[in-house]
Amino acid sequence: MAVAPWIAVVLLLSVVVGSRGFYLPGVAPADFQKKDPLPVKVNKLTSTKTQLPYSFYSLPYCRPDTVLDSAENLGEVLRGDRIENSPYVFEMREPQMCKIVCKVTLNDKYVKDLKEKIENEYRVNMILDNLPLVVPIKRLDQVAPMVYQLGFYVGAKGQPTGTKDVKYYIHNHLSFLVKYHKDTQMDLARIVGFEVKPFSVKHEYEGQWNGNKTRLSTCDPHAKRSVLNSDAPQEVAANNDIIFTYDIEFEESGVKWASRWDTYLLMSDDQIHWFSIVNSLMIVLFLSGMVAMIMLRTLYRDISKYNQLETEEEAQEETGWKLVHGDVFRPPSNSDLLCVYVGTGIQFFGMLLVTMIFAVLGFLSPSNRGGLMTAMLLLWVFMGLFAGYSSARLYKLFKGTEWKKITLKTAFTFPGIVFAIFFVLNALIWGEKSSGAVPFTTMFALVLLWFGISVPLVFVGSYLGFKKPAPEDPVKTNKIPRQIPEQAWYMNPVFSILIGGILPFGAVFIELFFILTSIWLHQFYYIFGFLFLVFLILIVTCAEITIVLCYFQLCSEDYLWWWRSYLTSGSSALYLFLYATFYFFTKLEITKLVSGLLYFGYMLIASYAFFVLTGTIGFCACFWFTRLIYSSVKVD
Repeated sequence: MAVAPWIAVVLLLSVVVGSRGFYLPGVAPADFQKKDPLPVKVNKLTSTKTQLPYSFYSLPYCRPDTVLDSAENLGEVLRGDRIENSPYVFEMREPQMCKIVCKVTLNDKYVKDLKEKIENEYRVNMILDNLPLVVPIKRLDQVAPMVYQLGFYVGAKGQPTGTKDVKYYIHNHLSFLVKYHKDTQMDLARIVGFEVKPFSVKHEYEGQWNGNKTRLSTCDPHAKRSVLNSDAPQEVAANNDIIFTYDIEFEESGVKWASRWDTYLLMSDDQIHWFSIVNSLMIVLFLSGMVAMIMLRTLYRDISKYNQLETEEEAQEETGWKLVHGDVFRPPSNSDLLCVYVGTGIQFFGMLLVTMIFAVLGFLSPSNRGGLMTAMLLLWVFMGLFAGYSSARLYKLFKGTEWKKITLKTAFTFPGIVFAIFFVLNALIWGEKSSGAVPFTTMFALVLLWFGISVPLVFVGSYLGFKKPAPEDPVKTNKIPRQIPEQAWYMNPVFSILIGGILPFGAVFIELFFILTSIWLHQFYYIFGFLFLVFLILIVTCAEITIVLCYFQLCSEDYLWWWRSYLTSGSSALYLFLYATFYFFTKLEITKLVSGLLYFGYMLIASYAFFVLTGTIGFCACFWFTRLIYSSVKVD
């Protein structure tokens, strides 16, 4: 098992290298002297209405002489980030007023593109020193602090007085504010804030157009005339000239570099979050205590009673879970598939556990764009070792002999289904000409990770798992299967499976709301400490509800528990998908068919992964429970 330290080293390196903007060992903040150049980078255009990102230069914005792509990590590419240089270059602590960037004449295609982006409420995203650009918005109650919106809107639409036509206006003047924290000893400063106020202004000038040296009458640094409102906005219409301008101001701030992300991460409804998390925790802990108490008392009484039976007549009269001891460890139907899904669940569990530990320690902060996704992908690949090992061990327990066949199924079933859905969704994004489409080279890299590292590791794990002797069952299995008596209506498999999924879903659904909001409404998710707590609650809940329902099932002399235990907690994925559907219709404003298909496609992948995770937790708990109780009773 010398592979494990290398996995840790590779993963740690990948995360540390990716974390450019967070205080980590060996990662230093950037210090700027007065008049140092501050290059502004541009990122994708985003919309919560369409969920389809586009490149900044897909619209007629001013371009630098050469457009250069910034090196993006795997996670950034999968998120649709396209980070490029821009013509906006500031000088540290050198304010500028009404600086002209360029003049653009709109043709019919540009007008169509701009109107479409304004209609769908697209936002422009920029980055300075790894900080995203935000628009400060005052809250209505005036007492609370500012709310920050990521990026500024491309433009706005409105109906001028006296007309019936809706007109579109572009935000062509940007008032930037860069906040910095100054070193008291040296003349150095660190950037701690990057804000903007966008305006739409129909610029005017006298005489000939002279590029950047043209003197505008609408905003003039010489006459100290600045843009304060959008009273005379710039309309988007064919053959209109649009002049792009900007102001830049610098403001000293008391916020230190290490705390500069705090303003971005202030949630407007943090109190609700706290109360709901505590509420969820209390309910689940109460239920867990009740379940554990009932189980321990009932089981202790059962085992004592069974072990005190002396005569054969008494044993024959006895009913309950002891009667099915000769069938309880009989391999289930489709045992190969169960082995595959348990192995995949172990892989998923390992990936989530390690990712959350890294996130709680601060390695995967929002300042490290794409870091979370990159770490999860790498971890998934390396956890193939455990997937192969656990599926082979279970397969050997079921007296299986063809370990290579089970290994191939483990390596390809879950990733294959997810990759197929992902490929179809990517083709839809490609059809919309969105920058969110994963390029062919990245797709090739994903396939290479899968076939080059994950599949071989699954084989290594399977080989190690199959080589070990199979664990012995606590009791012998009869040759002839026992007939299962007719069950009560509430012990119907479908009913008990659906009931079993409610509690695990109930443990996570509040946190799920915040996760869905961060993904689909483009907000930051950062409360990984709470998420880790909820993850632990989920594990306990899945285990306990499965054990309780499994115990009732065995007491009613139904020994077909293998698949039932997996599906009982796994059914919470059904509720997750139903909640995602509810969220779509109540919280999102998606109207485009492609955007709707993207949402449901990705939520289907998430629900499928949640099914595999929760199902495996439930199965492992039930597997441990049955072996424990049947090894505790004396069987002749």
